[in-house]
Amino acid sequence: MAQEQNAPSYSEQEQIRREKLSALRESGHDPYVLTKVDVNADSAKIRADYDAYEGKDVTLAGRIMARNIMGKASFARLQDARGTMQFYIRRDDVGEENYAAFKKMDIGDVVSVSGKVFKTKTGEISVHTEELTLLAKCLKPLPEKFHGLTDTDLRYRQRYLDMVVNPEVKDTFRKRSQIITALRTFLESRGFMEVETPVLHTQAGGAAARPFITHHNTLDIDMYLRIALELHLKRLIVGGFDRVYEIGRVFRNEGMDTKHNPEFTMLELYQAFTDFHGMMDITEDMFRYVARAVNGSATVQYGDVLIDLEKPFARLSMVEAVKKYSGVDFDEIHTLEEARAIADERKIHYEKRHQKGDILNLFFDEYVEENLVQPTFIYGHPVEISPLAKKMPNDPAYTERFEVFILGREHGNAFSELNDPIDQRQRFEAQAALKAQGDEEAHGVDEDFLNALEIGMPPTGGLGVGVDRLVMLLTATPNIRDVLLFPTMKPLE
Repeated sequence: MAQEQNAPSYSEQEQIRREKLSALRESGHDPYVLTKVDVNADSAKIRADYDAYEGKDVTLAGRIMARNIMGKASFARLQDARGTMQFYIRRDDVGEENYAAFKKMDIGDVVSVSGKVFKTKTGEISVHTEELTLLAKCLKPLPEKFHGLTDTDLRYRQRYLDMVVNPEVKDTFRKRSQIITALRTFLESRGFMEVETPVLHTQAGGAAARPFITHHNTLDIDMYLRIALELHLKRLIVGGFDRVYEIGRVFRNEGMDTKHNPEFTMLELYQAFTDFHGMMDITEDMFRYVARAVNGSATVQYGDVLIDLEKPFARLSMVEAVKKYSGVDFDEIHTLEEARAIADERKIHYEKRHQKGDILNLFFDEYVEENLVQPTFIYGHPVEISPLAKKMPNDPAYTERFEVFILGREHGNAFSELNDPIDQRQRFEAQAALKAQGDEEAHGVDEDFLNALEIGMPPTGGLGVGVDRLVMLLTATPNIRDVLLFPTMKPLE
């Protein structure tokens, strides 16, 4: 009885398709047996170089997406990885049995088509079929073509179906691959070496973020999925590499929206003997290079806004930016009490643990960020929110740190890296105190990293870039889930 209750239920169309599969197997034509197809062409290559392919024998493979059956001859459309191609099939060419088998195939079935390339009377490039082989049976009906697959939740959950029904979706992910390749090409041309560092950490660190916690059974210790790449990469600078980078997944146990996913791709790079000004130059050059390499232009049409990566990026200190957009000059605010008073006046919510620098950052979030549409470097972050950056020599309340903003969102974060182990210990201890007070984004003292700094780290500039957001920018995509093949989703009940 329990087995019957748990048995899957099928729609009428699904049941018909399963019956067709059973009939194929009973007749000795199991479509899942064949393991290899000698594909020697694709739809894009044939269309791009028809003269070279005309009259030639080709084998394509893909999915049947449309059919027009007309008695003894039919037309159908094959969708492969690069596009679509019409094929023409006649009973007299393939035989009565094979033609009958074709007529029983369904939209979505995976097939190989072998034959000669030609043009129909209407001028459409096609394949005159000589052999048609079923490679995999599609047991579920595809969404009806006219309406397509428009349910965004289903598109994200079943990206494979999304790409079948909306093949243009694949263009975004091809471009994503090109962007990552261009990032590597740029960095390697500058002498950077790509490395890999651990994903599992014994201590979270390198960013203000809430980590995912797991447990290692053999060692019997809790471990953390990395929230940043920073601290291990800086250990490599200590060890003697002068230019390193990593492109990898990081994980943050935080909220989800159009700009945030709990796992995302980060690029971090570190260069010895430079500072945050050097990182500004690299950031600007890199964004410009990647845009040109992928889009052919350093301008991006993003909705109604033309983003210009060609011009020099604007540069503002955080204090200047807050003054410009809120009218509040934090250079004239000297005490925590004064900062709290102006926050109360402007109805900016702060917590008891927040210092003057934290309140400046809250003003920035409230008044400034959304206005930074064209590429802008915001530098001079308060020391309270920058535990890994060097202090400004002329004003130790602020740090040699910048963030780059485009379209009102952060696209990169960089420092003149703190290499003073005494100062770093004090900041780690301040973070540990915040953690003890309940700040889930603060972290403890990383003794091994401090040990590395005590060995001696040269002056170093470091930069982190959110790859997903860069892809969103260069593909003019407003939602991060549209640039992630498999975004995080809550399981269905």
